Amino acid sequence: MTGSSDCVGCVDIGSTFTKAALVELGSGRLLGTASHRTTIDTDVMDGYDACRALLGAGAAVPALACSSAGGGLRLAVVGYERVVTAEAGRRVGLSAGGRVVHVTAGPMSGDALDALVAARPDVVLLVGGTDGGNSETLLHNAVTLAGRPIAVPVVVAGNVDARERATAVLGSAGVRVTATANVLPVIGRLDPTPARLAIREVFIRHVIGGKGLSRRADFPAMVRAATPDAVLAGVEVLAAAVGADVLVVDVGGATTDVYSVVTPNGEDAALRKDVVETMWRSRTVEGDLGMRWNAEGIVEAAEREQLLAADESVSLRTAAEVRSADPAYLPVDDDARAVDARLGELAVAVALRRHGRGSGKDLRQVRLVVGSGGVLRHASAVVRRQVLGPATSDLAGGWALPEAARTVVDESYVLAAAGLLANGHPSAAALLLRQNLAAPG
Repeated sequence: MTGSSDCVGCVDIGSTFTKAALVELGSGRLLGTASHRTTIDTDVMDGYDACRALLGAGAAVPALACSSAGGGLRLAVVGYERVVTAEAGRRVGLSAGGRVVHVTAGPMSGDALDALVAARPDVVLLVGGTDGGNSETLLHNAVTLAGRPIAVPVVVAGNVDARERATAVLGSAGVRVTATANVLPVIGRLDPTPARLAIREVFIRHVIGGKGLSRRADFPAMVRAATPDAVLAGVEVLAAAVGADVLVVDVGGATTDVYSVVTPNGEDAALRKDVVETMWRSRTVEGDLGMRWNAEGIVEAAEREQLLAADESVSLRTAAEVRSADPAYLPVDDDARAVDARLGELAVAVALRRHGRGSGKDLRQVRLVVGSGGVLRHASAVVRRQVLGPATSDLAGGWALPEAARTVVDESYVLAAAGLLANGHPSAAALLLRQNLAAPG
């Protein structure tokens, strides 16, 4: 490819592989893709440079990137009540592309602060109280955090009446603090967008550079979001492009993520059934379900869901131990590939059960199910049907299955690319997805 300003490179620097797509802005046409192992052992930009060379992208081609390398975005949530504002903060954190590693509710004690610090978050989301409601807990927790200044930034998204004072307390203690709108301004109404954007900015400004992934100045300059945040943005564009509800399951090496965009209708559109309303555009992350780092977690979760017979549990557990011990493991024969397919199928089944049962959303009207991840991208059509089968056939899962959904695989990882394009080049993002995922095929 030439160094044309009519093109842009979209790069996902993942925990295992770096994927790049070259997109023509005017037409949304996918001009080429490339992948390389993520070079976290040297400099993550080495893998990026390798992808750029494979694409033949000239120096004039701009690049947008998302990243989950180095563990992605680790988020801790501090709230007022676990089932209200703390839960609202957790949902917002997931939608912002974070892996929520710790949640605490109520006035924090020293022990609670110790537990938060031990979770090693990259960002703390401090919430609490509806606007005009309880402000004491938010202020108490701000004082507690300021009393032992933590080395990570804090996003304050709680009661508007206490937000300015909480921000001042943290700022005077030297904490890097950002204030934004309340995630739960009134009971039953969730407002995730301002906090999601604030977390994204903090991730770009403080977290990416702080992970030491690259010595080059162009790395933090081109990163626009955590990878799951970019993918959710791409899923939102896809739902608009197909004009229907969408469900995406991404089977990764460390986690399995599920994204859904659902349009509420009927009773769901009119009523608020929970103190924290359903997020109709949301993501759940299953940190114990990963094809490599957490392969053993897949087997354990499948056993709890009664998806395995005893003899299969034994053989799969042995195979999972091999994969967990060597995250770079690649199957070399049909038997090993069959094990990977079965692990992927189980990861999809468990992740969708958890998402369907826990999201509060009716997924029966989903019309497009998209699978993503290496276990699908490199698989035959038969294996793809096996791995994604639970999305439309898991009748024992305890969730309402899509009733008339088409299934596709994001072979070129265009969802992340579209998410990166969505803000500055929305037309190109929509065209890219229509051509690669939305069109019947």
